[in-house]
Amino acid sequence: MDQTSSSLLDQLQGPDRAAAWGRFVRLYTPLLAHWAARAGVRQADRPDLIQDVFLTLLRALPSFSYDRGRSFRAWLHAVFVNKWKDACRKKAPVTLAADGSSFPAPPVSDHAPAIDEAEYRAVLVARAARLIESDFNPLTWQAFWKTTIEERAVAEVAAELGLSANAIYLARSRVLARLRQELAGLLE
Repeated sequence: MDQTSSSLLDQLQGPDRAAAWGRFVRLYTPLLAHWAARAGVRQADRPDLIQDVFLTLLRALPSFSYDRGRSFRAWLHAVFVNKWKDACRKKAPVTLAADGSSFPAPPVSDHAPAIDEAEYRAVLVARAARLIESDFNPLTWQAFWKTTIEERAVAEVAAELGLSANAIYLARSRVLARLRQELAGLLE
């Protein structure tokens, strides 16, 4: 994958929108699926809900102006919740009175899941890490994974992989820099 200094949100407005959109979808689908599960959306209905969210985003993101002082996650979650509520309203039965007229539909309860910052970050970082894994040779990736994710000692991993401690630190630094670049603007 080509490295670029602009964030994914900026890329969605640039000349290579198609590649950026594919990356955005691969990055955010698991998060939207997680939110749908937490909201109690039936497994069979989740793909339709996620597709509706992405359709809204496809229309909105090319002209979206990201304010670095605000939360992209909160905006994305608001889009998700609105689409979820729309889906709930569409499925709500219409009650008919004896004379055939309809009663007003009952309000849709707001059981929107709370946005948990740590959970959001964990899902997004894990997904982004898996997306960039192929950008590194296996030894570099193992050095990063074992010392950062598994939290093993650098000396232990260096001995296991046959590398110097400095090589481990450099490998970890390269992967973390790439991960930060991938997530630029997405983690507030």
